[in-house]
Amino acid sequence: MSADGAGDGATDGFGLDHLPYGVFSRDGGPRRVGARLGDRVVDLAEATGRPELATASLHALMALGPAVWAETREQVRDLAATGVAPSHDLADVVLHLPFEVADLVDFYASEHHATRVAEILRPGQDPLPPQWRHLPVGYHGRAGTVVVSGTPVVRPRGQGRPSREEPDRPAFGPTRRLDLEAELGFVVGVPSALGSTVGVDALVDHVFGVVGVNDWSARDLQAWEYVPLGPMLGKSFATSVSAWVTPLAALDAAWCDLPGQEPAPLPHLRHADGSTPQGLDVRVEVEVAGTVVSRPSYATTYWAPAQMLAHLTSNGAALRTGDLLASGTISGPGDDERGCLLELTRGGQVEVAGRGFLEDGDEVVLRYSAPSTSGGRITLGEVRGTVAPAAG
Repeated sequence: MSADGAGDGATDGFGLDHLPYGVFSRDGGPRRVGARLGDRVVDLAEATGRPELATASLHALMALGPAVWAETREQVRDLAATGVAPSHDLADVVLHLPFEVADLVDFYASEHHATRVAEILRPGQDPLPPQWRHLPVGYHGRAGTVVVSGTPVVRPRGQGRPSREEPDRPAFGPTRRLDLEAELGFVVGVPSALGSTVGVDALVDHVFGVVGVNDWSARDLQAWEYVPLGPMLGKSFATSVSAWVTPLAALDAAWCDLPGQEPAPLPHLRHADGSTPQGLDVRVEVEVAGTVVSRPSYATTYWAPAQMLAHLTSNGAALRTGDLLASGTISGPGDDERGCLLELTRGGQVEVAGRGFLEDGDEVVLRYSAPSTSGGRITLGEVRGTVAPAAG
């Protein structure tokens, strides 16, 4: 590989079978769209001359739809395969938030996570509400606090349960139960019209790709505020996403059957033949302060991404380019498959990596991988974030 070229990147999960998209800048210059190949970033604007790739966001490319996505992917693969496409060393560029987040919807799609959280927060009650097996539960988050991997996360302040010393007065201050949530995010490219619906068969017509997601959570704030309308300040202070967006086409080999849904979902959440949509075999590694604490798999999730999309639009809500649909915490059945510290520590009763919840200075790293069309595994973009002390 020449100094300005790009190799095949086949050994690190960022080869020609992957080629995720991101937005980068160099030496303080303008932001532009690139594709990662190994430890190089291919400058797609310079390589192609296409105006939608000479922008500070993937927004323009994402809005063009599946036919253009496929053409672009083939063009990028051809350019990268030559080994002479204009590129930069990954260490020499700055990576930015890759798309303009329009709306953020965070789902609660893992049965294992939902059950364990209920057992911790509502002991003695039914772990799942009656509607949980009939629809993908979710809440609307704040798009403006979505940040790119590597951005420090300031410990939030907020209101929590009254203390023993002042049982009639809620406490206010920095969260003492800061948590991570390992999730997978789906990025919408093609919008839909207000009043229309998007069926489960139309996922590939609207979703451009996937990103890793850490939906940081202040558990003490969340526990005090979430009844009756759900999370607000306990979730809204920061959501980190990977700098690289993996095209949905790069995950063709990762589709897998769901563990099973009982009772059968309503018709709008099934294919016309009555079958349920598939999930994705995406594995996650969760590292806290240098220690790997969990390895959950998205393949164990109860609700499929196509069902989340279909339910979100079933009332006629419109999709917008840049919408981010997050899966909710990814957790499996095993003790080593829990995707947040709330589960891993059993609500703070035991320590993991020497702590109950996150401490100032802790770095959290989420790593993702999936089966590749070439027979190996691709490495999705990681999500990093370091906890900074509360402001003020």
